[in-house]
Amino acid sequence: MLDTPPDGTFDRITALAARLFQVPISIVSIVDSDRIWFKSHHGLEADQTDREPGLCASAILQDDPWLVNDARVDTLTNPLVAGEMGFGFYAGVPLTTHDGYNLGTLCIIDHDPRGMTREQIATLSDLAALVMNELELRLTARRTVRLEAELRRNAEEIAATLQESLLPARLPDVAGLDLAARYHVADHDRVGGDFYDVIPTERCCTLVIGDAVGKGVKAAALTGTARWTLRTVALGAWTPADALTRLNDVLFQAYDNPDRYVTLALAEIRPDDNGVGVTMAIGGHPHPLVVRSDGTIESLGETGPIIGWRAGAAYHDAAARLAHGDLLVMFTDGMLEAIAGRGETDDSTIRQVLGPLAGSTASHVADALDAALGADIGDDAAFLVVGAT
Repeated sequence: MLDTPPDGTFDRITALAARLFQVPISIVSIVDSDRIWFKSHHGLEADQTDREPGLCASAILQDDPWLVNDARVDTLTNPLVAGEMGFGFYAGVPLTTHDGYNLGTLCIIDHDPRGMTREQIATLSDLAALVMNELELRLTARRTVRLEAELRRNAEEIAATLQESLLPARLPDVAGLDLAARYHVADHDRVGGDFYDVIPTERCCTLVIGDAVGKGVKAAALTGTARWTLRTVALGAWTPADALTRLNDVLFQAYDNPDRYVTLALAEIRPDDNGVGVTMAIGGHPHPLVVRSDGTIESLGETGPIIGWRAGAAYHDAAARLAHGDLLVMFTDGMLEAIAGRGETDDSTIRQVLGPLAGSTASHVADALDAALGADIGDDAAFLVVGAT
């Protein structure tokens, strides 16, 4: 509480005490190691005074209210008594915490000597209890705020660590490809459902962009299942459609719950001397876009069912080629909504962003998409950019 700003609650209590007891001065004091600081001071301009000698410093050594009926007779050497102010009467009640520590006092001061009745002392004690209740409430509030901040920091650290485990540590170096990827989480204390992966294979590599429903631990479990299932499938003979079919079976059998599903776009990438061959399959996910070097933009892939919703879902491969200088951009619906507007499924706004970037490097395109997303996004957003070099 030391050196905190004025507080109307304490100012009202000191003003009330001055009126009740008809004294010119009332103070809520906090006793520090070398000073007495006034949280509230009615009728006195000073904000603090030295601890030694000090009336309040003496009062907090008591367990009960402490009265000095005639300060001049008691020959106190406190400057407030012997100096120009000439205080003649002091009554202070210790401000005692619930665990027995005296922090300071609620005191009343008069220029002339006087006494107090038992009823008046009880009233002053009740006012001191109100002061202490307010101090305890503020302490509890501060502890709650600190605890909430600490819990949030811990949650953010756990979420960030878990999120990192669901994304590749770094993108592989692949001859003939220029790769860039970004991920933006909407809530830093919760694991997002969006994910991406770049899986090296014998034929070259596999690109994955997906969105597991929900957030938090359940989304993380679903993402981990999807990601590692696809990495396992990529070890054998497969096509993107085969991989999505297999993933659909795994998720349906594992969860058998229509509320646990994934949308996903999966591409097999094969660079050669003439560019890059691409085979794409999609399960309920936004269509990736091909940005030709001349600025033409094309959708790629044929939409299949959401993955994990029903058994026996069928998916289809779509083939395309990237010439040198062409780009493939794969993204989640969070990115689409951040750029085009919440609830939007039309990719025309993203096309407007990508059009002027034809022929750019993957990292330059990623920077431009980051800028288009803005700082405040309502949903997680992830994207992959692949350039044919």
